Amino acid sequence: MPEIVQLLASPVHRYVGRPADGPAPAPPSELVEQVRIRAGLGIVGDRYFGRPAHREASVTLIAQESLPAGADLTQVRRNVLTRGIAVDELVGRVITLDSGDGPVSLRVHRAAPPCAWLDVTVAPGTWKALRGRGGVRCAPLTDGVLRVGPVAITIDS
Repeated sequence: MPEIVQLLASPVHRYVGRPADGPAPAPPSELVEQVRIRAGLGIVGDRYFGRPAHREASVTLIAQESLPAGADLTQVRRNVLTRGIAVDELVGRVITLDSGDGPVSLRVHRAAPPCAWLDVTVAPGTWKALRGRGGVRCAPLTDGVLRVGPVAITIDS
């Protein structure tokens, strides 16, 4: 069964400046057991919540299968880490996830290309290794809650 492995809602931008300088310190509790999603706005408490420039990309998903062993959301800066869902193949589709609190629908607008920071935060070579597998950027279509654990998934065109 597909699952949500991790969830990240970070109120701050940690990757500022040059990758060689390293990321800013992580705030406590970036990784959470659940997130509240608002239609058209994003993840409550996340750095991109309600920002007009990010409304079509306010929720990001990445497949655990794409990441090197041991890498997590604090390193790749996506919001939802999935297992068993080929998220990179969903551009242009609507994905509905239900982790037990009702369905949450997301329109997958575009790929989320990896950046050079990954060579610092994960390991050298990660940036190139994740090209075409860096996850997707989505707009939430419905309000709801996502939780870590098993998730039911529906994919529409």
